[in-house]
Amino acid sequence: MEETVEDPPTSAVLLDHCHFSQVIFNSVEKFYIPGGDITCYYTLTQHFIPRRKDWIGIFRVGWKTTREYYTFMWVTLPVDLNSESAKQQEVQFKAYYLPKDDEYYQFCYVDQDGVVRGASIPFQFRPENEEDILVVTTQEELETLKSISKKLEQTMKEQKDCWETELLQLKEQNQKISSENEKMGVRVDQLQAQLSNQGKEMEKLVQGVQDKTEQLEHLKEENGQLFLSLTEQREHQKKLEQTVEEMKQKETTAAKKQQELTDQNMDLSKRLSENKIIYNVLQREKEKMEKENDFLKRENSRLLSYMGLDSDSLSYQVPTSNQGGTRQDPGLVFGNPYSGIQESSAPSLLSIKKCPTCKSDFPDDVFDHNLALEQHLQTLSLNCPICDKTFPAKEKQIFEDHVFCHTL
Repeated sequence: MEETVEDPPTSAVLLDHCHFSQVIFNSVEKFYIPGGDITCYYTLTQHFIPRRKDWIGIFRVGWKTTREYYTFMWVTLPVDLNSESAKQQEVQFKAYYLPKDDEYYQFCYVDQDGVVRGASIPFQFRPENEEDILVVTTQEELETLKSISKKLEQTMKEQKDCWETELLQLKEQNQKISSENEKMGVRVDQLQAQLSNQGKEMEKLVQGVQDKTEQLEHLKEENGQLFLSLTEQREHQKKLEQTVEEMKQKETTAAKKQQELTDQNMDLSKRLSENKIIYNVLQREKEKMEKENDFLKRENSRLLSYMGLDSDSLSYQVPTSNQGGTRQDPGLVFGNPYSGIQESSAPSLLSIKKCPTCKSDFPDDVFDHNLALEQHLQTLSLNCPICDKTFPAKEKQIFEDHVFCHTL
């Protein structure tokens, strides 16, 4: 079916309400050859005025309403309705939109109110030499043809009755118009002037439609440009979303890294605090050791002064021989440093029977009190099993903290 910008005006008007005699179709063939364009010729009667939305359709015979058209064409409005050429009109149907079967069809003129104003005789679309071909039909096809023939006869009868009714009405109207012709002379001039004005208005409307069409094309172009712009914006939005997603991923990675750094910082802070504690402990140890060293130095100086010895000269007194039969201690490598000291200048080593540190007494039967003093002092000290550092026995807590620092 023909594709148009808009559908034609139709109605559910039945055949007995139609006026088939107001438009007469001329030169209608009994059949048309398929594949070619056909031209429909028609004549407008004297008292029929065409309008802009009138159309001519091809209907299959047996139709009931104007909605049952197969295809249609808009009619062309004549410029001057009073001229004889304006009464003779034609429209052309393209082959592409024509029926492809061999059913019976007819032309119908339908006004813009959906009322049929004229109908042609039935015709077919078939080859020209089809009548010369011997056709063998089945009983079912024969019954179908009979049914179609009955429908055609009924339609022709209905159309004939309508035409007769229309003819009588036209005769009555003709008589009335003849009697009122003189009275309507002036009215006709006015109608002609109105028609002329309507023609001008119609031209304006056509121009307006053309302008609207141009505006519509311009709007279509703008719509296309807006669509392209919208597409570009969507692509840009997708890129922005991807960038945001990447930034979120980077932010997540940075947050994880920051958390790791925070954990490391906390760990380092913890270790720093522990190191500070260790440092403070070691510092206290150092101070205590310095105090102990000073104490030992003072004690050593006291002992040396008590025995009448000089601390600077002790390291250089190396005996060369055993003169005078003086007995040397076989346990001393360099001899007894106190062998040259006179009995009158200092008390004998055998007379030292008390520990200068803990003030405890040595037994009387100890032969070498000096060796006993050294061994006694070792029992009063604590040695680190890792660095061999020595701590006094009374500084047991400092010794334990020192050993604990090696385990950190």
